[in-house]
Amino acid sequence: MKIKMKFKFFMAATAFLAMGAASTFAQTGAETGTKFGSGQDSINCLRNISIYAEYVKTNNFQDAYLPWKSVFEECPLAQLRTYTNGVRIVKWFLANENDPAKKKAYFDELMNVYDQRMKYFPDYQNTPAAAVLGMKGMDYMQLAPERNINEVYPWLEESVKTMKEDSEYYVLMYFMEASAEKFKTDPDHKEKFVDDFMTTSAFADGAIKKAEKEADKANYETAKNNIEAFFINSGVADCDMLQNIYGQKVEENQNDKDYLKNVVSVMRFLRCTEQEAYFNAAYYLYKIEPSAEAAAGCAYMSFKKGDINTAIQFFDEAINLESDNEKKAEYAYQAAAILSTDKKLSQARNYAQKAISFNPNYGAPYILIAQLYATSPKWSDEAALNSCTFYLVIDKLQRARSVDPSCAEEAQKLINTYSAYTPAADKLFMMGLKKGDSITIGGWIGETTTIR
Repeated sequence: MKIKMKFKFFMAATAFLAMGAASTFAQTGAETGTKFGSGQDSINCLRNISIYAEYVKTNNFQDAYLPWKSVFEECPLAQLRTYTNGVRIVKWFLANENDPAKKKAYFDELMNVYDQRMKYFPDYQNTPAAAVLGMKGMDYMQLAPERNINEVYPWLEESVKTMKEDSEYYVLMYFMEASAEKFKTDPDHKEKFVDDFMTTSAFADGAIKKAEKEADKANYETAKNNIEAFFINSGVADCDMLQNIYGQKVEENQNDKDYLKNVVSVMRFLRCTEQEAYFNAAYYLYKIEPSAEAAAGCAYMSFKKGDINTAIQFFDEAINLESDNEKKAEYAYQAAAILSTDKKLSQARNYAQKAISFNPNYGAPYILIAQLYATSPKWSDEAALNSCTFYLVIDKLQRARSVDPSCAEEAQKLINTYSAYTPAADKLFMMGLKKGDSITIGGWIGETTTIR
């Protein structure tokens, strides 16, 4: 009898100790800082991963939710897919929920998925936390029931400033949208908004240059267009407003190279090149570090003062200092336009042709050459021959229309106008000329065209 009692006591004690041991060794991954936890909790974690993953494969997010939630809370280090799948699952509930309170709860849970991913997988497989923060900001901008721009703006700013040209194209767009929205309610954000534009635009340009796939390049080009649209539509894109923003600050920062570069870039982008702020910023920048943009700014300033020769010298320097052919073409075209106002027609054409050599798809120089020819059609004593100059004018306009869709409408209007000045066929016939014949336009022009 005593032996039996002792045996029963021993078995009870053993069972009690076994239960204590099981509870000691069963701990979640969240408690232990391990992938799956230990004991029964590790078994539960693996089982729930398997269950919810099967549901996700068939887009059955409703049944996937509870086992996924268990994994999310109890073994957050188990796998990155907890978070990538979690975004899909929670977004499904968010899209299919009509109750405002529940919708808000799902939205908060979505934000928490991103937060927890950044906590446990801060730099996993070349996706740093800053990139994830950009994803979070994008979803906030798209899905927040009540958008607080002061909450999301810092997320997107940190993401873009960290990732730079490696930012996803949609993050660049949403950052610019957030900055524009912030500017609407906070006038003090004006200068920061301009800075955000220049920064984001530069990162988009860098991403376009780095893109190896045409699809990626197209996406970043779309982002760049949207970034510019947000800026232009903001109301900041006004030359007088930029003068008010930068006027005094340029004087205060005349030794700050980076600040001056930003002012020159913004004002040149918006073609606000006749404001004192632009001239002064370009001049101070040129003194610190001669550059293409600074030299161009000094050229505009010289032209405004009536010193055309000095303006052309500065444009020549801008062309020499610039490495981008499209910008070289723009500087050459501006020099041509300035020379045309001084009736230096041949010299103006030379610079327009130089612009075309840098960028053959630039239509504006062709239009300028056409207008130069149209202003001086008299090279012969025969009126009909002089009128043949307009065939050459139309040649240049047609070329502008074919190479540059952005100026096609302007070129066509001028073609319609100048076509009325071509000679009558009977007058040419009397001179032994007919349709299809070549004719060289004399004088300073010296080019050949075809009668039609």
